[in-house]
Amino acid sequence: MMLLDSFLVRAALAGVGVALAAGLLGCFVVWRRMAYFGDATAHASILGIALSLAFGTPVTLGILAVAGAMGLLVFALTDRGLAADTVLGVLAHGALGLGLFAVALTPGPRVNLEAFLFGDVLTVGRDDLALIWGGVAIVGVLVWWNWGLLLTSTLSVDLAHAQGMDPRRGSLLLSLLLAGVVAVAIQVVGALLITALLIIPAAAARNLARTPEGMALAACAIGVLAAMGGLELAVTADSGVGPATVTVAVAVFAVLTAAGRLRRS
Repeated sequence: MMLLDSFLVRAALAGVGVALAAGLLGCFVVWRRMAYFGDATAHASILGIALSLAFGTPVTLGILAVAGAMGLLVFALTDRGLAADTVLGVLAHGALGLGLFAVALTPGPRVNLEAFLFGDVLTVGRDDLALIWGGVAIVGVLVWWNWGLLLTSTLSVDLAHAQGMDPRRGSLLLSLLLAGVVAVAIQVVGALLITALLIIPAAAARNLARTPEGMALAACAIGVLAAMGGLELAVTADSGVGPATVTVAVAVFAVLTAAGRLRRS
């Protein structure tokens, strides 16, 4: 397709894809107060880069493997009764330190960590687009298929048990989906900013929606607006796309929050 020959079109498609998946899952992050989860998995991706360089495997595969392992570790530790915010805080900063140390020790040419920390969506290729949109499709199908389980176990564990659901399965599924989204989003917004794309659109959507389904749709729409607006802002200001995307998302959040307070006053 000639259209995909343009790096700006590929960047826009990548940003929209990540924004859709992050907006959908970000609602559960906000509802469950799991803001540190994105940090833990994103920071762990740096360790995945180091392992990929050491063993000569594709970087994306290393990031996916380590991010998935981090998701399973978080699920296992919180399932044992440990405080989620404490576990995620320790793992997030520990994974970042270990990852940076491992990259420094990796033999061979130095890797440009800035692209992984802040994103480099303008270098997205066709294979990257296939990976991102394949991930979006998987997230969409699994969330739609398990919406009742995910939502009920988020609202009340006791209610989930009463309805014959296993809330642990919902938590495990959510952890793995979030790990996957974080892994494929690294190239778009970077390891340091992916949590913002998970949280800010969902938090802003609270001012627009009255139902969980409405909030999820609004979060996806705000995420897409931030992705497209961030790309335009980055091109105009000659800045990084990841930081510009987060800047637009914050601006939308501020406007919607102010409007919501005026409406309630």
